[in-house]
Amino acid sequence: MSVPVVSIPKKSLLRLGLQHSETVHYQLSPEELVQDTLRIGEGVLNDTGALVIRTGEFTGRSPKDKFTVKDETTADTIHWNDFNIPIEPKYFDIISKKMSEYLDRLPELWVRDCYACSDPRYRLNVRVVNEKPWNNLFAYNMFLRPTEEELENFEPDWYVISAPGLLLDPKECGTRQHNAAVVSFKHRTILIAGTGYTGETKKGIFTILNYILPHEKNVLSMHCSANMGKDGDTAIFFGLSGTGKTTLSADPNRQLIGDDEHGWTGDNIFNFEGGCYAKTINLTEEKEPEIFHAIRPGALVENTCFFPGTNRINFDDGSITENTRVSYPLHFISNAQEPSVGGLPKNIFFLTCDAFGVLPPVSKLNPGQAMYQFISGYTAKVAGTEAGVTEPKPTFSACFGAPFLPLHPGKYAQMLGEKMRENKVNVWMINTGWTGGPYGIGNRMKLKYTRAMITAALEGKLDDVNFETHPVFGMAIPVSCPDVPTEVLNPRNTWADQKAYDEKAAYLAGLFVKNFEKYADGVSAEILAAAPKI
Repeated sequence: MSVPVVSIPKKSLLRLGLQHSETVHYQLSPEELVQDTLRIGEGVLNDTGALVIRTGEFTGRSPKDKFTVKDETTADTIHWNDFNIPIEPKYFDIISKKMSEYLDRLPELWVRDCYACSDPRYRLNVRVVNEKPWNNLFAYNMFLRPTEEELENFEPDWYVISAPGLLLDPKECGTRQHNAAVVSFKHRTILIAGTGYTGETKKGIFTILNYILPHEKNVLSMHCSANMGKDGDTAIFFGLSGTGKTTLSADPNRQLIGDDEHGWTGDNIFNFEGGCYAKTINLTEEKEPEIFHAIRPGALVENTCFFPGTNRINFDDGSITENTRVSYPLHFISNAQEPSVGGLPKNIFFLTCDAFGVLPPVSKLNPGQAMYQFISGYTAKVAGTEAGVTEPKPTFSACFGAPFLPLHPGKYAQMLGEKMRENKVNVWMINTGWTGGPYGIGNRMKLKYTRAMITAALEGKLDDVNFETHPVFGMAIPVSCPDVPTEVLNPRNTWADQKAYDEKAAYLAGLFVKNFEKYADGVSAEILAAAPKI
């Protein structure tokens, strides 16, 4: 349905300074949003009926252009750093005014009421105002969808206003360049200008929840996937891109709670979202059948290319970006948990792809080590295509999600530690990376072995085995694991040159210690004592 501004959104739009006199499309269905996108010539359908669009200049988030208004609310609570970049209140006012004036000149807008947090106790109502219909489809896919009855008295807690076509003047607006995502906790508003990348909306809401839930509600917010077994036991998977988070949490024997953002309360784990936002680069039906089959009518595919002369997606083509994506509602996944709430976790997995070949493929962490590794958020990517670069590249992202954490990482680690102890949770580190040597010498750990290790941990089959202690990193390494060759469990034993392993382990330990220096003043002695021994 297309409705004039005098309908449901009117008061809200006026409160935002919008005097829009043309068409406001409110709460359109996915089919209508697809048709609107096709009508304005900004998308095409692929051979399975999914909408394929291009997000324009930006094909990923722009962390250096995400700002938080520094005011009386945030000055002493936000952990200001390279990701939490302050901006003065006056600039928010200037950008807000420019956005209102810009949107008022447009012939049509798309508005959606939705919410985050599947646990009703923490529900956050969100009103999204979009310049583009495909941005509004993304909001439909990714956020939770109110019923008709809930919409009758819907009152937004937060607003997200997106205007990709508005290019800012950096000098006038206090920004770095012509695009920006600006968060104001005082106004409960996120302004997104100059970028069409849909992920800015998703991560904007994630960022504010990472402030509100731990700071005000005593709920641990987490960048993780989660699934649940038949007995209600929940498993949590933390991991940066490329570590296997989506792959390993997709278990046909367990229900998927969600693939990216969750909260941990005193009595459950709940998903923040109503959908999935999956990478599609090199996607195959064999490797990721659930994602592959979710690319159907209603799904939104970003920045992919077709095979020449067809509308069939070439998932191996990264010529636009390696960050090709698809968003779709959670119910597109056959074993999705509805509602997306699970029981308290019994096992936590920290996934890392260690291209140095140093870390064990499976190990158990004590609480101090778990918090240390959580704050470190380590993985290592393989060497790039640059000539002469052969060494893997280490990546550290605090709490496996540094760009989205407004508070000091120590706050999230402290909460994790408390919840681990309260619930007697086992914490495992899983190295999905290299064994027998670093990248270029060793081999990638076989997926079937990694799955067997996780299954063994989930089924309690590692509870009674013997463990040995890693001499540098201190974690406990099982000496046996069902369906896994014993010789791969201790990484040092897989290297032909064990002295070379010792040197590489010392090198990686040094990287950990150096990275942790910036967090040392905000964590406990127990966490500091869990540092690797050099």
